[in-house]
Amino acid sequence: MPQASAKALAKKRVTFKLSAPLAQCVLVTGSFCNWQTHSHHLKKDKAGVWKATLSLPAGRYEYRFVVDGEWQNDPLCHERVPNSFGTENCILHVLREQTQEERPRSSKNTSGDAN
Repeated sequence: MPQASAKALAKKRVTFKLSAPLAQCVLVTGSFCNWQTHSHHLKKDKAGVWKATLSLPAGRYEYRFVVDGEWQNDPLCHERVPNSFGTENCILHVLREQTQEERPRSSKNTSGDAN
């Protein structure tokens, strides 16, 4: 039993990216951190793409970017819901890993694995 609950609570690494070459400060916030606006700052690469990788448990999350103090949607996210401020939040689905017992069985091994 403890093994199953540990797997259910396993976190997955999720990378948030935003192209904003002229921005000075970009962060991501959402339901995964109770909308705190100071804990998840992104780092800019040489191409002007801001990135941050977070470890999140499986679930459905709403999020937005804050770019130089202005709230902004993720232009790469197409699933959104209205929020109480008259704008929209982006939706992120973090799926849990399937255990070997949960994976569909195939009559033919196409993965190249020994089993």
